[in-house]
Amino acid sequence: MKSPWELAMQIGEALGIKPAERLLHVSLSHQTLRLFQGTEALADYTVSTGLKPPSNQKNSLGTPKGLHIVAERVGGGQPTGMVFKGRVPTGHHFRELSADENERNLVTTRILWLRGLEPGYNLGGDRDSYDRYIYVHGTNHEEAIGRPASGGCVQLRNLEMIDLFDRVRVGDWINIVS
Repeated sequence: MKSPWELAMQIGEALGIKPAERLLHVSLSHQTLRLFQGTEALADYTVSTGLKPPSNQKNSLGTPKGLHIVAERVGGGQPTGMVFKGRVPTGHHFRELSADENERNLVTTRILWLRGLEPGYNLGGDRDSYDRYIYVHGTNHEEAIGRPASGGCVQLRNLEMIDLFDRVRVGDWINIVS
């Protein structure tokens, strides 16, 4: 069985893409994210992915599978728990919002915006992860971490999101697998 690093490198090679320095490996079945630098595992995080079945289809609310790249990093320097709307900090911590507003899964703390690398699978047309606004981000529902609960994004506890954000750069790969 191939390691997560070997699997991602095989996909990248088939696509003719230069290898990334770091790899984020997300397992949907285990609700985990493992950060690699080369073949060395640097950190493990428990995550929450889509409540709906995995899907690369627009409007599915499922977490898309396949090889992605970190296209943008948003929110560096913002306080833990800051709420973002349209990738812009609102100036409010999620605890400052009403109970009604906090019922939704909010985008908090930091954002890693993903772009698919596999044409026709997670890049382009109605299967484009970037156009679907698929992120790795903090959440106001940390109690749900460890089980599917998001609208398709990969969610982390806020302090862990800061740790991951500080380790990851634009151009790093993220492979999302079953």
